[in-house]
Amino acid sequence: GHQVATSVQIAGAWRLYEFDISDAVEHGKTNALAIQIFPPSEHDLAITFVDWNPAPPDKNMGIWRPAYITASGPVTLRHAFVDTKLDMISDSARLAVTVEAHNASKAAVHGTLRGAIESVNFSQPVELGPGETKEIEVTSDQAPQLVFKHPRLWWPAQMGTPNLYHLQLSLDVDGKISDHAATSFGIREITSELRGKSWRQFKVNGKPILIRGGGWATDMMVRHDPRRMEQEIRYAQDMGLNTIRLEGKLEPEDFFEVTDRLGMLVMAGWCCCDHWEKWEDWKPEDHRIAEASQQDQIKRLRSHPSMLVWLNGSDNPPPPDVEKMYISVLNKCKWPNPYVSSATAKPSEVTGESGVKMTGPYEYIAPAYWLLDDKHGGAFGFNTETSPGPAVPPVESLRQMLPKEHLWPLDDWWNFHAGGGEFKDIKVYSTALTNRYGPARNVEEFASKSQAMNYEGIRAMFEAYGRNKYTSTGVIQWMMNNGWPSMIWHLYDFYLRPGGGYFGAKKATEALHPQYSYDDRSVWLISSQYKDAAGLKLAAVVYDLNMQEKFKREATLDAAADSATQAFTLPDIQGLTPTYFLALTLHDAAGKQLATNLYWISTKAEELDWANATWYMTPTKSFADFTALDSLPKVRLEKSVKTVRQSDKVETVVTLKNPGKSIAFFLRLKADHAGQEVLPVLWEDNYFSLLPGEQREVRATHDPRDAGGKLDVSVQGWNVEAQ
Repeated sequence: GHQVATSVQIAGAWRLYEFDISDAVEHGKTNALAIQIFPPSEHDLAITFVDWNPAPPDKNMGIWRPAYITASGPVTLRHAFVDTKLDMISDSARLAVTVEAHNASKAAVHGTLRGAIESVNFSQPVELGPGETKEIEVTSDQAPQLVFKHPRLWWPAQMGTPNLYHLQLSLDVDGKISDHAATSFGIREITSELRGKSWRQFKVNGKPILIRGGGWATDMMVRHDPRRMEQEIRYAQDMGLNTIRLEGKLEPEDFFEVTDRLGMLVMAGWCCCDHWEKWEDWKPEDHRIAEASQQDQIKRLRSHPSMLVWLNGSDNPPPPDVEKMYISVLNKCKWPNPYVSSATAKPSEVTGESGVKMTGPYEYIAPAYWLLDDKHGGAFGFNTETSPGPAVPPVESLRQMLPKEHLWPLDDWWNFHAGGGEFKDIKVYSTALTNRYGPARNVEEFASKSQAMNYEGIRAMFEAYGRNKYTSTGVIQWMMNNGWPSMIWHLYDFYLRPGGGYFGAKKATEALHPQYSYDDRSVWLISSQYKDAAGLKLAAVVYDLNMQEKFKREATLDAAADSATQAFTLPDIQGLTPTYFLALTLHDAAGKQLATNLYWISTKAEELDWANATWYMTPTKSFADFTALDSLPKVRLEKSVKTVRQSDKVETVVTLKNPGKSIAFFLRLKADHAGQEVLPVLWEDNYFSLLPGEQREVRATHDPRDAGGKLDVSVQGWNVEAQ
């Protein structure tokens, strides 16, 4: 019967609320909390979706984050934070500990704040007036023991080890502990600078990093499954991505605890295309809610070492008054990382050049685009969201998504699972697929050819940005996952089934990667590791469709840490079939194979219609021709499977050999139990090809909770007898 708060106090989906209910609680009895929920309107700073899935009918109305009761003495501790400043010359770090203390009593309080970071202890006296809230800071000037010599640094996983420390705080009042606070943190420093043509370059602990990431889609109904969430972050890491971008959907605390632990960077910021960016319609209350939301989220996120950058806007920079307010909050909350006005290249009146671009494409684009384009989404600068368009999933997902009677041919049921606006269907994509690979006779063939085109497109995008580093400084695939079953914008689908795009990304981002350039036929070695490698041997062999060798070249070269090195350029080769293959292999000085990469290339170059390019696509005038792939002779592989079950994983080892004289093209391995694919799964490689006589061993890893019982491994392929 006691009113705790009104809708004046509780307004805003991204707020954190805390109320003192000491006088309302009936001790020793059952207590009840009643909350009246109001549906958000288009004029609210709410939770919205844009064009990647439909808006839920209830607009995701309701409580969607933890609600809980906590008890303390007279003083509470909140928002513990450790700021770290590195001195790379002396190999030391200066730490500053901050916590918010609130005196809920009606009397002045004198207490002692005590802290511990591993074996390092410190304390500081605290005085608070009645009802006072104060930020308590303990710096290394006050407590010299907060200077850490030779600290264990936090690194993104691909750069090193994501080392974490743990802070424990308590506040003593009158000899009793009034409250506790704790947080994990990493000792690291993330900076950014504008270089070249004002492109933003990020550095971690003084070392540059090429940002390669994906856009995160929250579940459409905002259902939070901690286990699935971690599985998806592990998918991102398995693909070789180092960053996840959140646009307006700022995940729960355990999301960031996982990214901290796994060493996955996070871009975060507010959403586009809704009231968050309709500043001209804001009322005074919107300004207050936005300011409070920014403060609550920044206080929540600032402790996480995985945070890379905060974006105050998405598709547009905020107007000066709003941006100044946002920046004031960032400074007040001691935000330790870079911040950017928006995800676009539009300059801000307050902070100037953003150093990033959001120039598309978002629709099907030829693989050569990324190296040919110098005006839009090509491999230069930092592209905060882009993709080669729709991503039709494997046929098993289509069967889960669509009724049997609408599986084939493509109809409005397919379009319902596309996007909004310009992306309401997959016509541009399906037209390209038909022209490039030939008409599909059924849904199985359409899905199979889609995986090949998805692989090509995603690999080409990430490879182009890798070759051009650090003229290119970052690329975010839009998107990484889906919030519902979808035909567009993902690297793995809603059912956690990795398809061609997943393995195209994984191939392009491997630590030492030989790759081909569609623009000038050059062959490069890209190192994404942070150590030198000497005496490497890179070989390129060109085969026609009949597997006749038409060209071969080898080079010995060194790969410096985090480098891009041109090995050689392929000549104009005569006598090729309309579709031919380029096989690249990389060996170390001892002869151990480190990487392979196979391209299928058309003698008919794809021609782009640059004059009619839009913000979301560049049309294709003339398509490549891969229709001859349908004429490849059938191949039967030799296969053996061994599964080893351990307490923490199930590992399946598949050995495949191609005894035939034709290529075994675009093979797909699948592990089933009782006729259903076991997902999620981490395949070492998939959607790969075997040259005549080639043998490969490929591993798959499952969680034992997902892979109960006997696993049946099947292999399918373009021209391979299913077995």
